[in-house]
Amino acid sequence: MQMHKEILAAFPGLSVAEGDIGPLSIQERTPPLEALRDEIVRSVREQYTLEQVKDEPLFRAYRDFFWRVGVDPTKTRPASEALVRRILAGKMLPTINTAVDAYNLASVRTGIPIAAFDADTLGGDLSMRFAEEGEAFLGIGMAKPALLQKNQVILTDEDAIVAVYPYRDSDATKITLTTTMVHIVACGVPGVEREKVYSTYELAAAYLQEYASGIR
Repeated sequence: MQMHKEILAAFPGLSVAEGDIGPLSIQERTPPLEALRDEIVRSVREQYTLEQVKDEPLFRAYRDFFWRVGVDPTKTRPASEALVRRILAGKMLPTINTAVDAYNLASVRTGIPIAAFDADTLGGDLSMRFAEEGEAFLGIGMAKPALLQKNQVILTDEDAIVAVYPYRDSDATKITLTTTMVHIVACGVPGVEREKVYSTYELAAAYLQEYASGIR
């Protein structure tokens, strides 16, 4: 991924790990993945309480980044923290499909947010830059496009914005049951070790290959 020099200057230590995983045969759900989910849910409940999560250094690093890019993390949680909080509140994790559910579980296990795209919908390599004031972005689950601010960090391909980093992916590149190749980006921020970002990518890739390949 090409990171613009303004990003590197503003956020020294920010790192990503990315790559394509496939071919996949994505299903709505599978019992082995549901068993993994149950195991990870038990582990999270043993590891954290809702009171502890706000003081966890890893989640604090992402919240600090959110404040710097104009996102209030008390209203829009970093994705990994939001999933952990959902578990600790006794709620069910969302079930989308075996690919999305698999990388979400990798994110829960490591605490690192993961962006993911249908690789066949991407127009070339990804770049990271600051948004231009007023650029429009339609994310997954949004009824209408949002107008971005200059300090927001975005991922783009050669044609369009594909994510607001590191918390919202584009509706146009989302993963569906017809997706066969997934492009994963493990999203680091300053204060998060590069090695942890890379190991999160490796875990997400392993989960996708094991639980979303259709081969068991």
